[in-house]
Amino acid sequence: MSRKLGVLEDTPNIRRPHQIRKMSTQPATTTIELTRKEAQLKDLLLDTAKYVNNSQPSAQPVILRWAGGWVRDKLLGIESHDIDTAVNTMTGEAFALKICELCEQPEVAEKHRITGADIGSLYKIAKNPDKSKHLETTTIKLFGFDVDFVNLRKETYSEDSRNPQMEFGTAEEDALRRDATVNALFYNLNTSRVEDFTSGLKDMGAKLIRTPLEPFQTFMDDPLRVLRLVRFASRLGFRIDHAAEECMADVKVLDVLKLKISRERVGVELEKMLKGKDPRRSLQYINDLGLYHTVFTDPTKPSMPLPDLSRWHNVYECLSYLFSSQTHGSISRVLVPTKEVSYYAWTLSALAPWELADEPEHKGKGKPPPPLITLAAREGIKAPNKLCDVVTAAHRNKADIFALKTAVVQKESYINERDRFGMAIRHWDARGSHWQLQVLFSLLVEAMQRWEVTSTSSKNNDDFLSEWQSFIDHLRELDVMDAPSMKKLIDGTQLAKALGIKPGKWMTGALEVCVAWQLRHPKATDPSGAVEEVNKRRKELDIPPS
Repeated sequence: MSRKLGVLEDTPNIRRPHQIRKMSTQPATTTIELTRKEAQLKDLLLDTAKYVNNSQPSAQPVILRWAGGWVRDKLLGIESHDIDTAVNTMTGEAFALKICELCEQPEVAEKHRITGADIGSLYKIAKNPDKSKHLETTTIKLFGFDVDFVNLRKETYSEDSRNPQMEFGTAEEDALRRDATVNALFYNLNTSRVEDFTSGLKDMGAKLIRTPLEPFQTFMDDPLRVLRLVRFASRLGFRIDHAAEECMADVKVLDVLKLKISRERVGVELEKMLKGKDPRRSLQYINDLGLYHTVFTDPTKPSMPLPDLSRWHNVYECLSYLFSSQTHGSISRVLVPTKEVSYYAWTLSALAPWELADEPEHKGKGKPPPPLITLAAREGIKAPNKLCDVVTAAHRNKADIFALKTAVVQKESYINERDRFGMAIRHWDARGSHWQLQVLFSLLVEAMQRWEVTSTSSKNNDDFLSEWQSFIDHLRELDVMDAPSMKKLIDGTQLAKALGIKPGKWMTGALEVCVAWQLRHPKATDPSGAVEEVNKRRKELDIPPS
């Protein structure tokens, strides 16, 4: 069966005979033991295939395969709730609609023990060839799994065009067009066997990430595969094939990755890396393969300066060390308390080189543009607004954070002024939230110059971290860690009433005076002292007479 799905306006897998590695026509096989829920899903899908086959007895029978990541993870003993299902004779959407149709029959629901919560909504994700999104997929939530449905496919092309057509294909043809051999495995639901057309099982045993076909053209077809291979190598602890590494660093590949792939898709891949098992290794790959300026950039600004990466490795090595030595009250435990914040921390470490880049001079009137580091986050990886706010605040508050940290280390006379430190923390948090991450960012920026990457304990590293540990310990001793959420003894309405005047612009500064007074008097429960402080400073605060 060969039915065209439509012409893709892009540069997919164009293969010439000499580019295709010799593959066995008979796949290597093995088996997978299914869980109860997986077996329940398999039975429903096979009954749906039978339902389709009975309705069109003269047509080629439907054969179903679970593909890619689920197969790989099951063989590695990793739990997976995302299952890609490949269909040989019909589109994924058409097959998914047949599932919904079949499940409306009461006897089917009873046979497969289907409850209302077992079948979710069906939705379709359209392809976008202009951004190398070639696959149109249909997804349903089934028995707790996110099940994607797509037809098996191959790519054909004419001699005068690099834009091929996508057609229904065989399992082998589908396997050859995937990003890595370990992701090109199938589990045949009809035979209950794993099918391997690309030596994926052998590469899995060797812990090797390799492309099924010639790597340069593989990456030119879909440059996002460069980042996907980095992600899989980091997540699985595998090494990338040397030939693939050389092509991943090719300037032609990097150019199409920068200009052809949507920055949202780049950001998604990076987020998966930094939320994955080994973020440090992902960043090391990006550094070693020369991918940094392609990923962390604004492609609409070709004149954007390039940050110096010569000491960037110090940053992610330092952060990795901090996470590996967590104890009660340690730097990472205090500054990075949750998993979400951990992802933010790794993102800040990735962006750190931009902090040392020369900011362009702002000329003329109007609001100055965002700092370069914010542009790299917002436009390079399409970081969410919340994360961009943290990045901007970390950049703008760095000098203030350094100053207070230095004061503590040098034991300046004012370091026990609780209001000075508490108000500073409130200021950092108000401008971007996550003030602890802003402190961590300042530490990582300093690590670029002071951290020493060494296999043994370094006195310089110990001295460097002890300074920051002292700063954090001092904040805890002052009991100002929760200063941003401190409950105020008096609000604006109460203050205006106590002063006998109407609320006005003066109120913001006056309330800051009240908060500072409260920080100096942590046991106070009566705000009268704060009101008195404001009264004394009426002229300074531009408060009108009563």
